[in-house]
Amino acid sequence: MHHNSALKLRIQVEVRAGVYIGNVSRKIREMIWYQCEQLAEEGNVVMAWQTNTESGFDFQTLGKNRRIPVEYDGLRLVSFLPEESHE
Repeated sequence: MHHNSALKLRIQVEVRAGVYIGNVSRKIREMIWYQCEQLAEEGNVVMAWQTNTESGFDFQTLGKNRRIPVEYDGLRLVSFLPEESHE
């Protein structure tokens, strides 16, 4: 475990390998996101949180993934990129 992970583990519960849940302030969420940006390397990250919006949540992503966030009529949704050809 990286020593930078200690903050995440104290305020969140790891419900699956690499999947953390918790209720944290915006400041703490931004600190965790900064750590994710530094440590993600070739992986991908998604962070979601409760907000006062129509959907009730917002999220941000980091890294390559077929699922990409899109704005549609004021809502944050997820769109799928086409699968890459394996030829």
